[in-house]
Amino acid sequence: MQTRAAVLREMAPPRPYSDSQPLRIETFELAAPQSGEVLVKVHAAGLCHSDLSTIDGNRPRPTPMVLGHEAAGEIIEVGPNVRDFAVGDHVVCSFVPSCGHCNYCADGRAALCTPGAQANNAGTLLDGGLRLSDKGEDVYHHLGISGFAEHAVIRTESLVKIDPSLDYEIAAVFGCAVLTGVGAMVHTAQLRLGQTVLVVGLGGVGLSAVLGAIAGGAAQVIAADIDDDKLERARELGATATVNTKDENALEKVKDLTGGGVDVAAEFAGVQPALEFAFAATGKGGKTVTAGLPHPDVRLPVSPTQLVAQERTLMGSYLGGHVPKLDIPEYIALYQAGRLPVDKLLTHRLTLDEINTGFERLAAGQAIRQVVLF
Repeated sequence: MQTRAAVLREMAPPRPYSDSQPLRIETFELAAPQSGEVLVKVHAAGLCHSDLSTIDGNRPRPTPMVLGHEAAGEIIEVGPNVRDFAVGDHVVCSFVPSCGHCNYCADGRAALCTPGAQANNAGTLLDGGLRLSDKGEDVYHHLGISGFAEHAVIRTESLVKIDPSLDYEIAAVFGCAVLTGVGAMVHTAQLRLGQTVLVVGLGGVGLSAVLGAIAGGAAQVIAADIDDDKLERARELGATATVNTKDENALEKVKDLTGGGVDVAAEFAGVQPALEFAFAATGKGGKTVTAGLPHPDVRLPVSPTQLVAQERTLMGSYLGGHVPKLDIPEYIALYQAGRLPVDKLLTHRLTLDEINTGFERLAAGQAIRQVVLF
């Protein structure tokens, strides 16, 4: 069959993206689902910094590639040997396919799946296959999903079945923003009741972390960013205090609020100064967690003496440390119970043809979560 999709053919185009149009809307050939695969009619796909990092070259990927990894839709066809999914199922995509058999999957660490990482780096599905093509030329998959398309062939290891009553535009954000932000708090940092929290970088993932810290019982949730509008949104979501990191006394304010530093500081901006601020604001015995993805050449100066003498911990968090098939339904249940109001993260709804304008808005820091609706 044929499908319309947003393809990236060259990385690092000039800004504004609304002018350079790095994503071209084209029609591609989409092969039928093979063994263990399904055909999904995509209904909603979120714009994420991981997509932007591929566009701007910070996370190099093979091209041409149909981008999009935070998506939700309906299964309209199943391939051979598909057991747990059926036509009509509503699904959310997970951007790390979990093979279920490698050492990391067996240990409950699906985000570190070895075959999944290999496939994502190669731009293929989990089994190494490619289902997109253009006049005989292979087109690569983004993180096993390629959700900026009307239809996608996806391995079942990349899908989670969800409650069909959930709106697709809300469901989509559970596949990346919610998993990454909430998971950094409750899984990676193992937030305890009554602890103090700092969240640096208030995009969709960072504000999800704010919601996760509140739901997880933090006594103080301090939100930090360079944008006053995002700080205001954090307060609306329940942050107990906000700090603009451009202020000269920003670090002192955090330490004054917490008596010397926070128990958990989490960084989601993906830039070195933000991570340095989070680390500096972490108190003795505290944890600094980063889920940001700057350019691979970026380095962080850290004092081993601080780590040892203050018993500090510096941690990375990918996919929030989750097993998506277990955790996404639980987070959806929290949303439906009113305890995780992720619908408040949505700021813009787009058509596929407006996607470059959306990415320019994201690059300029003028949006939280934007969703393409099909």
